[in-house]
Amino acid sequence: MFLSIRGKKMTSSRRHHLKSLMLQIAANLLEQEASDAAAAKEAYMMEKCPAPDLSGDQAALMEFCKKLHLCLDKIDEERYDTEAKVAKANKEIEDLKLKVIELSGVKKPALKKVRMSADAMLQALLGGKHKVNMDLRANLKQVKKEVKEEAVEAIGDWRKNIEDKADRKKMFEAS
Repeated sequence: MFLSIRGKKMTSSRRHHLKSLMLQIAANLLEQEASDAAAAKEAYMMEKCPAPDLSGDQAALMEFCKKLHLCLDKIDEERYDTEAKVAKANKEIEDLKLKVIELSGVKKPALKKVRMSADAMLQALLGGKHKVNMDLRANLKQVKKEVKEEAVEAIGDWRKNIEDKADRKKMFEAS
């Protein structure tokens, strides 16, 4: 919802008209900026590179060409040096970005709770090559049977256990 200055709703045709006006103004400003840049470039070139004086004999023109080639070679060397400096600076920037990432630490996503069977966990830990089948319920039944067998043996020795506890109590009371 767009409101005008007075607080009333702006119609879509009015809003569309204002948008088109803004786009026209922006396009005119871009054209003006481009023409200003072209004029500044032309003025700079006229100042720095005046029109060559081609009057004279062939020897003078040859000398002028040699000077131009020397200037071009010098400019190429400077360009190569600056490109090397820029490449070095870019590499340093990338290294620093990596260091910043290392120091800030990578944010780890929150882990989700996943229900997995014991077989799936063992397979994930050991890798896909190893196939492990583990029946935990069968193991639990075996443990319960062993506990029952121990209980039968413990029932016969209950008197001995009571006597051992009484002896310990007497030792603590004596000291």
